[in-house]
Amino acid sequence: MLEIRIHGRGGQGAVVASKVLALAAFKEGRHVQSFPAFGVERRGAPVAAFTRIDDRPILLHCEIYRPDHLMILDPTLMEIIDVTAGLKPDGCILINTPHPATRFALPTRFRVAVVDASAIAVRHGLGSPRFPIVSTAIVGAFSRTTGIVGLEAVLEAISEAVPIAPEANVAAAKEAYEQVKV
Repeated sequence: MLEIRIHGRGGQGAVVASKVLALAAFKEGRHVQSFPAFGVERRGAPVAAFTRIDDRPILLHCEIYRPDHLMILDPTLMEIIDVTAGLKPDGCILINTPHPATRFALPTRFRVAVVDASAIAVRHGLGSPRFPIVSTAIVGAFSRTTGIVGLEAVLEAISEAVPIAPEANVAAAKEAYEQVKV
C-alpha cells in the first residue's frame, strides 16, 4: 500500500489534491482512500490530507503516520511542523516553492522535488496572487516526480472532480508536470 500525506494551509487545495490523486489512481484500476484532517479553523490554518493507493481493498481507516511520500503546499509549515515525521526512507518530498531543493535542510535519505505551483496557479487564474489554489498543479508535479499515477489519469480526474475552471486546472497540472525539478 502506498500512503501519501499532504501538508498545506486551509484554502490552498490540500483536500482537492488528495481527492484528485485518489481519483486518478482509481481510474488506473487501483483501490483508493482519500480524506482530510483539519480543525474548525480552515482558511490559512495548517491542514493535512491523506491518500492511500493499493492493488487490494483498503481496510485501514486512520490518519497516515508512516507515509511513503509527502506534498508540502506551504513551505513555511516546515518551520513549525516536523513534516517529515514518519516518512519512510527513500520517500519523496514534493515542495511548492520557487527555490531550489538545496535551500531546505532535509535528511539526504529523502528525495526532494520542487515546483513553483503557486506561480503556476496564479498564471492560470486559480485563486488570487495572495491565496493561490495549488491543488491541481501539485498533483501534476507529483505524477511526474513519483510515477505513481500517470498524467492522463490526473487530467481525467481533474476534469471530473474539479467543478470550477477545469480547463485552467488541467493546464496548471500539465505545466507543473513539465516544470518540476527533482
